[in-house]
Amino acid sequence: MGLFASLLGLFGCDQQQIDKVRQKARDTVNAIKPDDMLLRNLTPGVTTEAQVREQMGKPEIVWENDDGSRRLEYPRAPGGLRTYMVDIAPDGKLRGVSQALSPENFEQVRPGMSQDDVRRLLGKPTSVAEYRLKKETVWSWRWLEDGVNTAGMFNAHFGPDGRVTVTSRSADPASERP
Repeated sequence: MGLFASLLGLFGCDQQQIDKVRQKARDTVNAIKPDDMLLRNLTPGVTTEAQVREQMGKPEIVWENDDGSRRLEYPRAPGGLRTYMVDIAPDGKLRGVSQALSPENFEQVRPGMSQDDVRRLLGKPTSVAEYRLKKETVWSWRWLEDGVNTAGMFNAHFGPDGRVTVTSRSADPASERP
């Protein structure tokens, strides 16, 4: 990374630009880092939010809770099968890490839930499809149905008011064979 920064300096990039490039490189590495490395040595009650961010990178989104706690969302891209939710207590220490794309969380998605509520529970969807004639938007997440190697799609269907009308399951298009 030092050689890269030196080259940027030679080409007239200022320190702020160099720092942005370094951060982008770190974020790229963290996005593809294997899960065991991504989650290694994260200890509830000990690890700070700053340490989580150093190890896991920039979260996709940060949810602020009324009690001062925060939820950091880490989807494993591109089109990953896992999304990690990192909960930070009001004191800035790690409360816990959970895999959001689970049968238990899918069961919590109920008619009437808002898009924000679903996003906070499951994270960023893999895809969003809009069906104008049906006046419906469908958010879909790739996940491992058997927890190991069978990919599928969980779908939340939203009406024009942005609330869940129904959920469904479908085959993972990436897994279908011609």
